[in-house]
Amino acid sequence: MTVSDPSSLATVSSRFAGDWIVALRHCCTDAQLASFLRRAGMHTIRGHLAHRITLDQIVRLYQIAAIETKDEMMGLWSRPIRARALQHLLTTVRESSSLPSALHRFSTFWNLLLDDYQFELASQNGNISLRLVPLDSQPCQQFGHMLILKLAHGLLSWLAGYEVPVQAVQFAFERPGFSDDYSVIFPAQISFKAPCSAITFDVAKLGPTKKRSTAELKEFLNRAPRDWIFTEYREHKQSLRVREFLYQTRWEDGHLAGAARALNVTPRTLMRRLDAENTSFQAIKDGLRRDIAIRDLQAGSKSIEEISEDVGFSSPANFHRAFRRWTGVTPSSYRASES
Repeated sequence: MTVSDPSSLATVSSRFAGDWIVALRHCCTDAQLASFLRRAGMHTIRGHLAHRITLDQIVRLYQIAAIETKDEMMGLWSRPIRARALQHLLTTVRESSSLPSALHRFSTFWNLLLDDYQFELASQNGNISLRLVPLDSQPCQQFGHMLILKLAHGLLSWLAGYEVPVQAVQFAFERPGFSDDYSVIFPAQISFKAPCSAITFDVAKLGPTKKRSTAELKEFLNRAPRDWIFTEYREHKQSLRVREFLYQTRWEDGHLAGAARALNVTPRTLMRRLDAENTSFQAIKDGLRRDIAIRDLQAGSKSIEEISEDVGFSSPANFHRAFRRWTGVTPSSYRASES
């Protein structure tokens, strides 16, 4: 495996972005939406996303849709968020002298724009929580809640100059069948069916801000949402530290015992910690294999037999069966849909 940033391989299920697509339907025509998805490299079957979604595809769709719908939140909230709102938000928060102050500026800014929600800051037991409190009884827009809480975390990390540790994240909707996808986005324990959606930080770990130049602000905007929607892996949950270990290890050496040694814990302790995160060593390994295979199938430069060998399968037939189990389609069908 090539050693690089494993976050570049991260994928989420098609259902994760499902209500984002629903929101987009409300602010563009069917033809425009089809164009957005096609240019972002996303494929649909009967109007629904056909495959898992990569980081690059999410970034491309955001950058296309935010401009062409003239709504920087792309229909996710009842009031359109007009062009340059994100730029004004960054200009506002970068004047903060501390990260708690930046959270206050973040909440004040959004409370001027949102009609259906109000941000509240609450402090308790050394923690500070940014809460998204509904002002009416309309259904939660799951992707919207994720995106705006992740924006808060991304902005704090940008201001700090490092990935700010997250104490906890909660969402005001039922646990979805794709709940594991949220672990790719947030470096924290995640809960569902809460009174309101919120992200919580340990105040003791929120230090001063780093002075950010206008050039750095423009770079952040130009790359949006790449620098804030997917977290880095250096300070992440145990499961994603295991994923990073596997990414930097030959498949034949990628065993539970080796991962435990790399993380300075016993195999039993590692198994217990992964179980607490609702995953397992094998599930993490399969997820990484799937994402590497998806990347290489999209690139189109390797044969299916080469990809099978690269992701550690003894035969293409075994790889075919596993890929179909992971994605619902065969590698050849997936590649055909990408061409």
